[in-house]
Amino acid sequence: MSEFTKILGDAGENFAAEYLKKNGYKILAKNFRVQTAEIDIIAELDEKIIFVEVKTRSNTRRGLPAEAVNLRKQKKIIQAASVFLQDEIYSDRACRFDVIEVYSDGKEFKIRHIENAFEVITDF
Repeated sequence: MSEFTKILGDAGENFAAEYLKKNGYKILAKNFRVQTAEIDIIAELDEKIIFVEVKTRSNTRRGLPAEAVNLRKQKKIIQAASVFLQDEIYSDRACRFDVIEVYSDGKEFKIRHIENAFEVITDF
């Protein structure tokens, strides 16, 4: 990963977290890691736990950002989510998986929030 990509990705995650806060979400964790899996943002809204994958792009030459959240990536996010939900504080909560696409031209950011971007097909 290039330094530019890392900086752009970090800026996109921060912008997405601020967007969520402004829309009533409570941020519970950022960059939650377990083994080889990571969740960019874990938030709460109306007693529901929201696992958010943020994809930031400066252009769409390689496709839409959400297209990068393929089945392999979804499985990793679900794996990390299952660990997070083992905490008895959150174990009985409903959850969903969102993707936030962040577009930046270097000056401003635009967001596309995709709620329920994917679902768990099998049990945790």
